[in-house]
Amino acid sequence: MTMPPPASVFSAADHDYMARALRLAERGLWTTAPNPRVGCVLVRDGAIVGEGWHERAGEPHAEVHALRAAGAAARGATAYVTLEPCSHHGRTPPCADALVAAGVARVVAAMADPNPLVAGRGLARLEAAGIATACGLLESAARELNIGFVARMERGRPWVRVKLASSLDGRTALANGVSQWITGPDARRDGHRWRARACAVLTGIGTVKDDDPRLSVRDVDTSRQPWKVVVDSRLELSPAAALFDGATVLVACAVDLAAHAEAVAALRAVGGEVVSLPNASGKVDLAALMDELGRRGVNELHVESGFKLAGSFVREGLADELLLYQAPTLLGDTANGLLTLPELADLTEQRRLAVVDRRQLGGDTRIVARFA
Repeated sequence: MTMPPPASVFSAADHDYMARALRLAERGLWTTAPNPRVGCVLVRDGAIVGEGWHERAGEPHAEVHALRAAGAAARGATAYVTLEPCSHHGRTPPCADALVAAGVARVVAAMADPNPLVAGRGLARLEAAGIATACGLLESAARELNIGFVARMERGRPWVRVKLASSLDGRTALANGVSQWITGPDARRDGHRWRARACAVLTGIGTVKDDDPRLSVRDVDTSRQPWKVVVDSRLELSPAAALFDGATVLVACAVDLAAHAEAVAALRAVGGEVVSLPNASGKVDLAALMDELGRRGVNELHVESGFKLAGSFVREGLADELLLYQAPTLLGDTANGLLTLPELADLTEQRRLAVVDRRQLGGDTRIVARFA
C-alpha cells in the first residue's frame, strides 16, 4: 500500500481543495449508507473544473460525478478525493479505472479505503497507469466523517452511539417511567439529526412498552429513514406498536422461534423480521447482534433505550460513544439513572471517556464523549 507522504508534501492549495472535497462528502451524511460518504474535486491549472459527491448506494460515486462535470478538462488535472478510489466492481464500475481513462495526472486521497476489497489496490492501479498519487491529507477528518464505515470494515461491527437525555443530576426518567420531555425542542431536533445519519436505530422492549416510539426521523428533512431494531428477549413486542409503520423492523429475541411460531408470524405480517440470538443468561446476545448488524451493512447504530439496555451496551464494551443531552433541571434520587452498571470497588475501575464535543442547544447542553 502507498504510504502517507510527509505533511510537507502537501501545499496550502492541496489542503484547501481537500477541505472542499470533505465539505462535499458531508452532503451525503444522511443518504449514502451502507456506502461511505465521499467527495471529489478536480483541479487543473489552479481552477476547479469538476466536483461531486456520492449521494446514495447504487448511484455513481463522487469521482464519476466530478469527471462528468469536468469533461475533457479532467485530462491533466489533480483529483482530490476523500477516500481512496475503489478498484473493484460493485454496483458501479471501479473509480480508479474511470480516473485512468479520463487522463488525470495526480490523485490525492485523504485516506486509504479500509474495505478489504480495496485496501491500497485503488492507489496501486493508478500508480501502475503512471498517475502520481499521495494519501493522508486531512486523514483524521476523513475518518471522522466515515467513522461507522471504518468501524464496520475494520472490526465487522457498526460504530455504536448511545443517546441519553438527562437532568443535571443524571436522571433520565421518573420512577414511574415518564421521561417526555426532559430536554427542550432544540435538543430533541438535534437528536433527530443524529438519528438521520445512522443506518439503524435500536431500542429495547421496555422503551416500546413505556413510550410506544415510532423511532423515525422527524423535524429533519431526509429522504431516508434508518432501519429499526428492537431488543426483545421474550418476544413480547406487539404487532400494533407504533414503530411498525410500513418499514422492516428487526426484532432480536432469545426464544425458540419454532415454539413461538404464532408470535413470529404476527410480527412478520406487519413488517417484522425476527432473529433469535440467545446468550447463556437467556437474554439477547448483544455482541452477536452487533456482528449481525455488521453483516447487514450497518455502519452507525444509534441506541435510544432505557437505562438497563444502555448500561448493557456500556458494560459489555459495545458502546463507542455517548451522545448525552443534559437539561438544567433536577429530578431527585428516586428517578431512574443514566445507566445500570455494576458497583465499583475502587475508583481505579471507573470508565474513562474523552469529550470530543460540547455545545449549547437552547437551554440544554449536548456532550459527545468516547470511551478511551
